[in-house]
Amino acid sequence: MKKIQDKIEKLKIEKYYKLSSKALKIAEKSIEKSKIKEAEEIILMVKCYLSDAKHFEKKGDYVNSFACLNYAHGWLDAGARLKIFKVSDNRLFTV
Repeated sequence: MKKIQDKIEKLKIEKYYKLSSKALKIAEKSIEKSKIKEAEEIILMVKCYLSDAKHFEKKGDYVNSFACLNYAHGWLDAGARLKIFKVSDNRLFTV
């Protein structure tokens, strides 16, 4: 029987923070010219959630930190799916 993971470890937070930060950098360089306003709103939300993730991580609240990382990356994926970002890396984005 497979063991169910029942806690979030700091290593997982660090892994997904790096992943989302990398995806953000790519998205910032891949904005569809006709959708700059939308891209700016998404990028702001991603940066806010990444900041919140660090805040919770520093407090030792890994559950909320991980939740923030998921929201941050969800915004990036939404931008990719809506073609606000011209990205094709299916390891970093839902394309």
